[in-house]
Amino acid sequence: MTRPKRAMALRPEIVAPLPNTAMVMAAGLGKRMRPLTATRPKPLVEVAGKPLIDHVLDRLRAAGVGRLVVNVHYLADALEAHLATHATGFDVTISDERDLLLETGGGLVQAAPMIDDDPFLVVNSDNYWVDGPADTLRLLASHWREGEMDALLLVVPHARAANNAGVGDFHMDALGHLQRRRLGRVAPFVFTGIQMVSKRLLRDAPKGAFSTNILWDRAIAEGRCFGAVHQGLWFDVGSPPAIKATEAVLYG
Repeated sequence: MTRPKRAMALRPEIVAPLPNTAMVMAAGLGKRMRPLTATRPKPLVEVAGKPLIDHVLDRLRAAGVGRLVVNVHYLADALEAHLATHATGFDVTISDERDLLLETGGGLVQAAPMIDDDPFLVVNSDNYWVDGPADTLRLLASHWREGEMDALLLVVPHARAANNAGVGDFHMDALGHLQRRRLGRVAPFVFTGIQMVSKRLLRDAPKGAFSTNILWDRAIAEGRCFGAVHQGLWFDVGSPPAIKATEAVLYG
């Protein structure tokens, strides 16, 4: 397979504290990716010649992240075996959800005691993004303002959210505060599945399975949920046709 061309210009170096730990969300059922997920978890579905989770690992490794906490549920044995051979250079801890899928919020709450950093990164394992002029994760960390933020979400302009047929997720003001999409309108920003959060976000969280949306909504109401705009490419790779569309953009 022909690899995409890379620009030769030097990338600007972002000097900002970067969390050493990333929570990698990998426990989903991958229903929209069927039939490819009939025999493998969605993070192991290949895009551009390698499993989705390997693209994420490459970017975390390049940014300098050293520790991963990965939650598992569907076909967990296969995912753990893959991590054992492909997550080289990382200290990996598994947050086991085999008995009960905890959704995004519940997954974060269960994993929190395994995470030493505060704040820490959270990355969906089915992301596919290409850095812009600077490393995406370091750029995100450069926007973090301790004391003001409980959550900092990486968002992409709706017009640049490849393969995304939705109506957007968030509005953002000049200071970076996020607000939910207004009724009857298209929101200008889409969440990329990449965020940086403080453990403050998890305080007084519900028990069991629940969505991170509950925690975000509280942070939005308190003025503590912010956004940073992704400068590179981002692809919604949620279905088999989206894989082909993504590869067509990357390789022509």
